[in-house]
Amino acid sequence: MIEHLERRAAEPAAAPARPSPADPPAAEPQRGEALAQRAPGSAPATRPAAEPPAAARAVSSSERETRQPMSSLRKRLAQRLTDVQQSAAILTTFNEVDMSAVMAMRRRFQERFVARHGKKLGFMSFFVKAVVDALKTVPAVNARIEGEEIIQNHYYDIGIAVGTDKGLVVPVLRDADDLGFAAIEERIADYGARAQQRRLELSELTGGVFTISNGGVYGSLVSTPILNPPQSAILGMHAIKKRPMVVEDDRIEARPMMYLALSYDHRLIDGLEAVTFLKHIVEVLEQPERLLFEI
Repeated sequence: MIEHLERRAAEPAAAPARPSPADPPAAEPQRGEALAQRAPGSAPATRPAAEPPAAARAVSSSERETRQPMSSLRKRLAQRLTDVQQSAAILTTFNEVDMSAVMAMRRRFQERFVARHGKKLGFMSFFVKAVVDALKTVPAVNARIEGEEIIQNHYYDIGIAVGTDKGLVVPVLRDADDLGFAAIEERIADYGARAQQRRLELSELTGGVFTISNGGVYGSLVSTPILNPPQSAILGMHAIKKRPMVVEDDRIEARPMMYLALSYDHRLIDGLEAVTFLKHIVEVLEQPERLLFEI
């Protein structure tokens, strides 16, 4: 054993394995080549600079905007609306109405109505009737302020807002309480046609006690209409949309609903009167047969 160990100690140790040779380094350029590539005093080679972006074309202000004078109608509207915003204390209250009963009545009598009167039975005549009934029930809404006095109206001239390409106009249905459904529809159609032709008389655009505006014909779901001075209130109609509603026995049904907005001058009309007025309109529209019996 000892001899074996002595023999191993006397043997020379194995040389460590050499690492595999790496790739040969790249040959350095000869002196002449280096001088040819870079002359004394020359700057290092750089990439060519990118071309600057094309300068934006100068556009004159006349090409970006135009200027034109306001029409006489637009100037009158601007002045009136500015005046009412600065002088009245405008608030808006909202409610919603189920239009099922009105729509059912229109479907039931439309054919005979057209045959008798030559006009379709629309929604606006129902709203005019409902507004007149509400004005009789809540007379505080049928009034206006002049200076330090309150003028109480005892007539029912209802303005109907009509949109034109030049702006909004509001022709007035005189003595709407004496008009039937057919007469209301006929006059509204006539006003609408002549408004587009700009053939309305000034006398047809003044003197109303209350205004109805129908933003629903343009797809408006809800809005806050602005007063038509010197009137103290305005009703905003909106688009009819089916919505799930809880009905009898807690059932849920899709009903044709419309949001209503009543803007009013809080200097003259209290909140209770405004809410009562709008609620009365809802009740009449949801039971339109009440109009026949004036209840």
